[in-house]
Amino acid sequence: METSDLAALADRARRLTGTGGRRVLGIAGAPGAGKSTLAARLVEALEGRAVLVPMDGFHLAGAELERLGRAGRKGAPDTFDAAGYAALLRRLRDPGETGPVYAPAFDRALEEPVAGSVRVPPDIPLVVTEGNYLLLDEGPWAPVRGLLDEVWFLDADPAARVSGLVERHVRFGKTRGDAERWVAGSDERNARLVERHRDRADLVVRRG
Repeated sequence: METSDLAALADRARRLTGTGGRRVLGIAGAPGAGKSTLAARLVEALEGRAVLVPMDGFHLAGAELERLGRAGRKGAPDTFDAAGYAALLRRLRDPGETGPVYAPAFDRALEEPVAGSVRVPPDIPLVVTEGNYLLLDEGPWAPVRGLLDEVWFLDADPAARVSGLVERHVRFGKTRGDAERWVAGSDERNARLVERHRDRADLVVRRG
């Protein structure tokens, strides 16, 4: 099934919240596809019944990437704490009565994850999470798909996606030349990996 109608997507997400208990909806897609924008619009449309918890909060810190020799590949699957993300999803699925769960977020101005940034109260019926690697079936990412009630794959126009990525990197401090090289190298390698797993999604959402 494919759709790009926000109202239809919001209705589908709302139906998830009516099944009882906590549900977790994932939005996957390549870098620059617009995942965070769609996720934020869905949460807004659900009017207090959902909270957005981004996968990007599990980026490894810059100092750790330097230590591991992976700083030049930031954004690749092995530059995240995938096991930590899966552990958070398990906790979010079973909130109990112990109070809110606090999740990290990624600060693009700092280019670092920030702990305890997102508060998820126990009475929130839906968590929306978004990120590149929700559908990967290998290594520490493999458990993630089974922890999500639905995953939607956001399919963006490639030219618009690449152009938007370059502008985002420039906005957060890269020169245009460096941004174009980064997108053509690291970001597009990651995009090809993400694309190979799109068939594991429940729904494909088209974005022009």
